[in-house]
Amino acid sequence: MKRIAWGITGSGDLIRETCDIMLDIKKRADIELMTFLSKEGEVVLKWYKMWDDFKTNFPDLKTEGGPNSPFIAGPLQLGHYDMLIIAPATANTVAKIVHGIADTLVTNAVSQTAKGDTPIYILPVDRKKGTVTTYSPKGKEIILKMRDIDIENTEKLSRMENIIILDSPEELYRIIGVSKE
Repeated sequence: MKRIAWGITGSGDLIRETCDIMLDIKKRADIELMTFLSKEGEVVLKWYKMWDDFKTNFPDLKTEGGPNSPFIAGPLQLGHYDMLIIAPATANTVAKIVHGIADTLVTNAVSQTAKGDTPIYILPVDRKKGTVTTYSPKGKEIILKMRDIDIENTEKLSRMENIIILDSPEELYRIIGVSKE
């Protein structure tokens, strides 16, 4: 059985897709899944009206009380979990990680996990230059332009020790070892 820690930040982009895939993986794989949310991750799940279903589908859920509360950095650093997944990750979270700022539950978890051997997989929402199509909570299509600084931070993140960048939520199947079919 794989043990996975999954952190969610305050991104509306890719949140529904990521949650749907993680639920599918959870139903089909022998995994122990602990989920933790930044304060803004909880806000976004509520804004997208996903909160009640999320709590039901992912009962081992922890919400941020502070950078080290609840205490998950220790078990992550000591290898209790087989991997740490941060998906989706906002540009703000990526920038903090790149610059060594560990002032949220998610950024502290990454900072401390990177000191050990547990692999860290991050799905930044700002990955490539250009535009991306996403959707509002009411389903309205929104086109967002990626800022150069956010793309640069994602590139820096990809060069950091023990961090692997994911290009899409679908890559979660591969890294966890579950067939899409």
